[in-house]
Amino acid sequence: MEPRDVTLIETLLPTSPELRRLWEEHQRLERELESLRNRRILSSDEEAREREIRKIKLAGRDRIQAILRDARKA
Repeated sequence: MEPRDVTLIETLLPTSPELRRLWEEHQRLERELESLRNRRILSSDEEAREREIRKIKLAGRDRIQAILRDARKA
């Protein structure tokens, strides 16, 4: 996320439960993904989990971006 997006997210968090949930999930998934990236070798289950995390993060990021676009229009 761009710094200006993060700033807007932080501003909107108190008033948007959906954004708060998405942002917290995004951060949790990022930590999990980072943990997987730090391993030298991934099992096939870990590789599958990594792909799953990336898909979930992408969908969440798309929704976050939509919320931010709406906020900028308002």
